[in-house]
Amino acid sequence: MLIVGEKINTSRADVREAVARRDAGYIQDLAAKQVLAGAHLVDVNAGTFVGEEVEALTWLVRTVQQAVEAPLCIDTPNPEAMEAALAVHRGRALVNSITAEKDRFERVLPLVKKHGCMVVALCMDDTGIPATAEERVAIAEKLYALLCGAGLTPEDIFLDPLVQPISSGDTFGAAVIDCIRQVSVKTPGVRTICGLSNVSYGMPKRKLLNGTFMVLAIGAGLDAVIVDPLDSDLMSRIYAAQALLGKDRYCREYLQAYRKGKLEM
Repeated sequence: MLIVGEKINTSRADVREAVARRDAGYIQDLAAKQVLAGAHLVDVNAGTFVGEEVEALTWLVRTVQQAVEAPLCIDTPNPEAMEAALAVHRGRALVNSITAEKDRFERVLPLVKKHGCMVVALCMDDTGIPATAEERVAIAEKLYALLCGAGLTPEDIFLDPLVQPISSGDTFGAAVIDCIRQVSVKTPGVRTICGLSNVSYGMPKRKLLNGTFMVLAIGAGLDAVIVDPLDSDLMSRIYAAQALLGKDRYCREYLQAYRKGKLEM
């Protein structure tokens, strides 16, 4: 399971304030803690800096990479900010994201190819986010064909079925699980990824829903997850789910996490 640490996002008040102050120490400490807790990549998002995102995101990339060796997930829908961030990124980045929306696809694809990135492909098109698993899978297959046709290998592509709140549609959680299961079969070699927290928006006991949803998604074939790696309960569930599903050879990661005192419950 590939873990993308989600905490360096300026939608969080503390991160926004730190970026506004250009407080490198705060950002670097947050990045280092996520990697120490198990993140394989660190997400960086400066989307709330409207009109200043290019400068803020570029600063974040440089600042975080001074502190950690892990590659970054460049998280922006803004092609100008994406291009500036990729220009200063050291190593191979993951770009979040591209979609089947014609304009966005045509603007992001050249950047992905130029910089040799991996890419998160969102299962949405010009009509928006589909409600059903079948519609999402159809878009996933379209993105798969387009990206592979443009020269990307399947292993470079992470399909995101797009998690929506079950408070606004009681089948939305099931649609994502079903989409993950189908995509794993219909787009060979491609990996799946999603964030968790949106599924529980507007509901009580959100951590309970998030953790249970994540285990179900892993069971369906989820390959990567965008989470808070400092949430030890959530991380414990990842280690346990992988061990139980035979995705952790000889339970090595589970046992290693146990010996380091990382397992809760």
